[in-house]
Amino acid sequence: MFDGGVITFLLAVLIVAVLIFMAIVLTGKHGYVFNKEVYQTRFLEIENGLKKDNPASYVTTIINCDKLLDKAMVEMGIPGKTMGDRLKKCDGRFSNLNAVWRAHKLRNAIAHESDLEIGYKQAFNALAIYKQALKDLGAI
Repeated sequence: MFDGGVITFLLAVLIVAVLIFMAIVLTGKHGYVFNKEVYQTRFLEIENGLKKDNPASYVTTIINCDKLLDKAMVEMGIPGKTMGDRLKKCDGRFSNLNAVWRAHKLRNAIAHESDLEIGYKQAFNALAIYKQALKDLGAI
């Protein structure tokens, strides 16, 4: 009914289709669609709250960014009891996972070290890291 050339061609097409599908799945945003307006609005509020002449805003900015990123990760269904647990499962989702870890560790230091002083530049850099992380997930 079919000759060998047609069968070989059909198998080749099938293999290419499977490979393309796998590439899309592995490089995509893992299928979750955020309400970007909600995340963008909240991130803009946090961003506008960072004031160079207000050291209290440095801490608030970092903590709120961390909360927003964690909310996005939970919403995506990334498993884990804590944000740290979820970050361990995020290999490949962030353009710079090490930077996200640094920002999260800074947030933890703020929460657990009462005498820690944060500078504006640290807060600004952390804000940029969280912004990129939220972009990487597709939340903003």
